[in-house]
Amino acid sequence: MLSIEYILAGVAILLLLSIVASKASDKLGIPALLIFLVLGMLAGSDGPGGIHFDDPFIAQFLGVIALSYILFAGGLDTNWASVRPVLWTSIALSTAGVLITAVLVGWFATYVLNFSLLEGLLLGAIISSTDAAAVFSVLRSKRVSLRGNLKPLLELESGSNDPMAVLLTMGFVSLLLDQGKSFLSLIPMFIQQIVLGALMGYFMGRGMVYLVNNLKLGYEGLYPVLSLSLVLFTYGVTVTVGGNGFLAVYISGLVMGNCKFIHKKSLMRFHDGLAWLMQISMFLVLGLLVFPSRLIHVIGTGLVVSLFLILVARPVGVFLSTVFSGMTFREKTMVSWVGLRGAVPIILATFPLLAGIPKAEIIFNMVFFIVLSSALLQGTLIPAVAKWLKVDAPINLKPIYPIECEPTGKMRCDLTEIVIPENSAASNKRILELGLPEGTLVVLINRGNDFFVPGGGTVLQSGDRLLVLTDKHTLNKIHSIIERRIEKPK
Repeated sequence: MLSIEYILAGVAILLLLSIVASKASDKLGIPALLIFLVLGMLAGSDGPGGIHFDDPFIAQFLGVIALSYILFAGGLDTNWASVRPVLWTSIALSTAGVLITAVLVGWFATYVLNFSLLEGLLLGAIISSTDAAAVFSVLRSKRVSLRGNLKPLLELESGSNDPMAVLLTMGFVSLLLDQGKSFLSLIPMFIQQIVLGALMGYFMGRGMVYLVNNLKLGYEGLYPVLSLSLVLFTYGVTVTVGGNGFLAVYISGLVMGNCKFIHKKSLMRFHDGLAWLMQISMFLVLGLLVFPSRLIHVIGTGLVVSLFLILVARPVGVFLSTVFSGMTFREKTMVSWVGLRGAVPIILATFPLLAGIPKAEIIFNMVFFIVLSSALLQGTLIPAVAKWLKVDAPINLKPIYPIECEPTGKMRCDLTEIVIPENSAASNKRILELGLPEGTLVVLINRGNDFFVPGGGTVLQSGDRLLVLTDKHTLNKIHSIIERRIEKPK
């Protein structure tokens, strides 16, 4: 038996290799999650690492914890103002779109894999949802910028469509175990999961904000610990009362991220780092769980099902569920392509394993291969497809300022970035000539690659980024002054 020192050293080496590999993935254009999975496979019993791991329960347990923190961080970083216009479209994609995808893949699998209809539908349900961790990772690591509301739509859909996939997976598992049940028995369970998950997420998010602002802990380092415990508490309580825990933690993060609370920036940085740790750990564990030698037998059929999912099932699900959305053909095609599969399908594939479904091992290996092919084919081509469809947008990288403001619970002002647009009336004027509202302070200016502290006589230029300390009540007045255009002579 290995000593704890060897185990700790091995874990550290795997994490370090994953971090270095994620850096290389940006240059090679390969999704980082794919590299994490491959590292786990290489460290497993079939690889040079020789680590034997064959416990679906532990993998599922760790995966649920990791997904909870990943979804919470995704919600925490989501701007409600940007996702509100695409809310109903996202709901359609995460319900009807997932269902249509699952049914089509299930029907196709019955012919290709010689599965029964229920076994095919189970496979379709497991791989029916896009994976939030995969989508967040690829869009941000590749710095993909999309036009209009595409990016918030994709992030909101991927963060909210797990409940449908979980429901369908658990429903078809129960139907396979007890074939006397009816499909109609799944409907009340689905409604209960969604309603309770959404309500618990909203109220827990509000509760998190209240506790963080009012507990007044003596040490700042305790606030991340508080948020950690509240995320797990949200998931556990929601599942206990019959709701969907994944939806609850995502919505609680969304609610919290769009409220003001103390130590907000430090907590958001903490959960961003934690989400990366969870992604790496989850994909490594899932990579350890699979035996690459067993994937050889499913390569042919797995590739056929994967291509059907990517080129037929997902696009049909997207186009049918967004009929009334007003989206263009190009936008729907882009949403169809960014249907990345990641850790969620692999974790869901452990449910039939633990339930003892006869063809559970075949389904697990199929799902793992489909996830690999999805990440490799779709993930690597996202920038190229966006450019080909002409839905890409110029990347607007915000500068990292050398100072920041951490508002307290009673502090009403905050640092806000304001850009001087082209043809602005403020361009070529001194700051003191602008007539900014009382109590407004221009703290710093970013011009090109330079930062400097301005004075009242500093002349502004188009493209300058002003870091302004003000409260939200005067912010609109400042915007109206800065963004007023110069009237051209007729």
